[in-house]
Amino acid sequence: MVAQKSQGIQTLLEAEKEATKIVDQARSYRTKKLKEAQTEAEKDISKLKERKEHELEEYKKKFEGTQSSAQDKIDRETKEQLKEIENAFSKKHAELIKKLLERVGQVDPKPHRNLHKIEA
Repeated sequence: MVAQKSQGIQTLLEAEKEATKIVDQARSYRTKKLKEAQTEAEKDISKLKERKEHELEEYKKKFEGTQSSAQDKIDRETKEQLKEIENAFSKKHAELIKKLLERVGQVDPKPHRNLHKIEA
């Protein structure tokens, strides 16, 4: 009976060692898989980042030209409007000065319409 107990204890110890080996292997496997998953995730993130940066560059190139061409159009329109204003000024400059001098030269010696005689 003692031999059976000692053989049973020996079997339990061997089973415990085997269980410890299996747990260690599982931990090792889990650690390995986590590292592999992390590496794969880093690769995916890197690819995604690279793709998004490329898309951003294309977007910038696409709309950069639009912005500069719009600015060129605005500059041209502004220059054209300034030329029109300058032309109108130069055409009507002499006439304006003549009218201003006529008005300044006209004197009407009447009292102002808001002036009232105060009776005392």
